[in-house]
Amino acid sequence: MSRPLKVTDMHTGGEPLRIITSGYPDLPKGTILEKRAYVRDHLDHLRQILMFEPRGHADQYGALLVEPDLPGADLAVLFMHNEGYSTMCGHAIIALGRYAVDQGLVTPDGDRAVVNIECPCGMVRAEVTIRDGKAADVGFESVPSFLFAGDQKISLKNGSEISFDIAYGGAFYALADCCQFGLEFGRDPVDAFVEAADELTRAAQAAIPLSHPDAEDLAFLYGSILTDGQDTFSDRPTRNICVFADRQVDRSPTGSGVTARLAAMHARDQIATGQRRTFESIIGSRFSGSVASVTSCGPHPAITAKVSGRAYYSGKAEFIVEDDDPLADGFLVR
Repeated sequence: MSRPLKVTDMHTGGEPLRIITSGYPDLPKGTILEKRAYVRDHLDHLRQILMFEPRGHADQYGALLVEPDLPGADLAVLFMHNEGYSTMCGHAIIALGRYAVDQGLVTPDGDRAVVNIECPCGMVRAEVTIRDGKAADVGFESVPSFLFAGDQKISLKNGSEISFDIAYGGAFYALADCCQFGLEFGRDPVDAFVEAADELTRAAQAAIPLSHPDAEDLAFLYGSILTDGQDTFSDRPTRNICVFADRQVDRSPTGSGVTARLAAMHARDQIATGQRRTFESIIGSRFSGSVASVTSCGPHPAITAKVSGRAYYSGKAEFIVEDDDPLADGFLVR
């Protein structure tokens, strides 16, 4: 680390986003997936410095802005967390939409601004509402998303059998009703949900090979989402918790997770195109979600989803590393 790492911190629905504004070396030219691979293979120590303690924590999340490769992109981003680098992050898109307007990276047109954000999963279009001259709510339209495998069954360590789906919303998730684990939102502690979701993720990873029509780098199970089971054709809010990467807990409803849920719900005729649902997180924060369009992704019937929320600034920082610091590389207690 040859120079300080400067960041702007935001949160969307309580989920942190650390936007890295300077301090990384220039990356080689190439596709966004090639940049992701380069950062993973050559600059991962910088992720650990920023995400891990004492500068971060086990549930920290980050965004590194890089040079766009796709025509029409206003900015490009690599997402990072406690385990590595994800392919899509909805809460980050919502925050980056506001950030792009506030930093003058895009110019509003009246009461809205469109921000085209190149992600490892593809181009994501964010629309920022301008209210009283300032960026406010942000909605994004996802990449094509689909139900990959429905009604899968696995046996848990206690011998019980559960049913789950795997769906793609820019990243792959296992989706399951939490009641199958004997859990109930508002009654059971978060740790119990983490244990259940982590068991589901590990079992699903071992049992079901994944593939994606666009790139093999997208074909990995990012985590599991436990829901309240309210996927039926309804206008009532529905609650979920997303546990991803290395048992990392999303404080928001999870933008890419909401997208995956919408794709699975649409495949089961549980939501109509244009119908809005409210998705609530483990801390009670909310995103609005709907099916924006029907499309396809390779052999998969697919949708694009519209997910909306609000992001807020929480601070700015400049991080350094002293040469004789024995804990300079960062650490995690859990």
